Amino acid sequence: MADGAARPMILAVDADPGRLGRVETELARSFGASYRVRGEPSDADTVRQLEGAHGRRERVALILVGDGLDASERTTVVTAARTLHPEARRALLIDWGAWSNPEVAQTILQGTAIGDVHSYVLRPWADGDELFHRTVAELVQDWSRADPRNEREVVVVAERHSGRGFEISNLLHRNRIPAAFRERNSASGQRVLERAAPDRNGEVVVWMPALGGPTLVDPTDAEILGAWGIPTALDEDGRAVDLLVVGAGPAGLAAAVYGASEGLRTLVVEREAIGGQAGTSSLIRNYLGFSRGLSGSELAQRGYQQAWVFGARFLLTHAVADIARLDDGFRATISGQGAVTARAVIVACGVTYRRLGVPSIEEFTRRGVYYGASVSAAHALTGLSAAVIGGGNSAGQAVLQLARYCRAVHLIVRGPRLEDTMSAYLIDAIAGEPVIAVHLSSAATAGEGTGRLERLTLTDRGTGETSVVDVDGLFVMIGAEPRTDWLPQQVMRDERGFLLTGTETTAPDPDRPSRPHETSMPGLFAVGDVRAGSVKRVASAVGEGSVVVSEVHQHLSLTRE
Repeated sequence: MADGAARPMILAVDADPGRLGRVETELARSFGASYRVRGEPSDADTVRQLEGAHGRRERVALILVGDGLDASERTTVVTAARTLHPEARRALLIDWGAWSNPEVAQTILQGTAIGDVHSYVLRPWADGDELFHRTVAELVQDWSRADPRNEREVVVVAERHSGRGFEISNLLHRNRIPAAFRERNSASGQRVLERAAPDRNGEVVVWMPALGGPTLVDPTDAEILGAWGIPTALDEDGRAVDLLVVGAGPAGLAAAVYGASEGLRTLVVEREAIGGQAGTSSLIRNYLGFSRGLSGSELAQRGYQQAWVFGARFLLTHAVADIARLDDGFRATISGQGAVTARAVIVACGVTYRRLGVPSIEEFTRRGVYYGASVSAAHALTGLSAAVIGGGNSAGQAVLQLARYCRAVHLIVRGPRLEDTMSAYLIDAIAGEPVIAVHLSSAATAGEGTGRLERLTLTDRGTGETSVVDVDGLFVMIGAEPRTDWLPQQVMRDERGFLLTGTETTAPDPDRPSRPHETSMPGLFAVGDVRAGSVKRVASAVGEGSVVVSEVHQHLSLTRE
């Protein structure tokens, strides 16, 4: 049977017949029309179902594993699922009240840490258990958005190794626009081209069937986002605002939400994608209130929609080129859009990944080498090999995401130990992925390829020995630097270019109170990663973006006096 021809499967395994029957009934109640619901009483029966679906090239959306199975049986099921159906979501079925059982908590913690399960689900205890249905629906939707074989609102068609094709996939995923990549020479790619009917040949074709079929050939980023409905041009009546927010990462989005909700005419300018660097994270597991975790792009889109509902306006794919102080505020020049005026400015432009500095690798930038690119678009590299340079959590999340698609993934780390720079749960998950090779005390010292990156030379920093690995994509995540050179020179910075705020600045007016997030230029504030001394965490950035608006109001109240 062809890929996707049958309804995807939702599979539950539980040794208790009564519990299994109730789970099957509830699954069939909400999902039976669109999914094949199966229940199995043992690990052996479940593995046979998984093997059969794999042999028939049928999709498996979700596997619910009862905690009543012993550890070895759960391992058997999970191993088969990860090998045969890597896109399927896996969740542990537990009873209500099980959170009081330390063993169950440890099972969930360990399972999610090493990637055996994505989450947990409370067993249904009554007919029509809405919490059960909602939790399962979230997992199924997560699978639907991740499986590249499913139909998508936007489809990108390009050659397998097209650098621009990956960049466009990355742009769409970072802005949480549901998209899929199709290789031009594949049967599915040819079917898309027949339906999209582009008016000319090009390297990349972008088709938007959900919007009635706009077909773009070799489009710019602005053309893609504009076709989807995301603003990329400034209206003439929007050139005078109360608050200009530079950057749409977590800090900028929080500032936009609070500023707009409190009545300030708010404009957010973002040169790349909503969510900033945090938007590239495939999973944020420690953000308060999301026990099952959420992706950086999902968090960013929620913030964007929230700010938009309150009236904040957004301008994407443009940068603030410079800013000047006026008597009653600021004038900012936006690339390609001209000037806007604002009574106050919040700088939340974050940081950019540091360059590698190896000429033979740098020459392949955007042709196989990417700085801070979102690997949520990793299905464009399906069946290929990839490498990630970096030892932090972002690098750990990147290799885990790539491992779902690539035949081989290399993690290249300068230091001798991952434990020094990476969270334990990521280290455990990496150890559980057989396709990931970790190269400690190593550096990428050369790159080779014909028109695109094809090979990397790795050098052991201790012995000097070299080795060569084949790679089709390299993601560089080796620390970050602030982007503050567009600001006036009188705005104080530290030795690395991060913006000084609060008591670290010399107040221009001794009678003026120092505000924690205000720079040395009154009315100009800094929040998030770009601020010197900030805690580089998503939750911290959201907090700073939230509280800075009260300081903006204090400043505006003084300027009105």
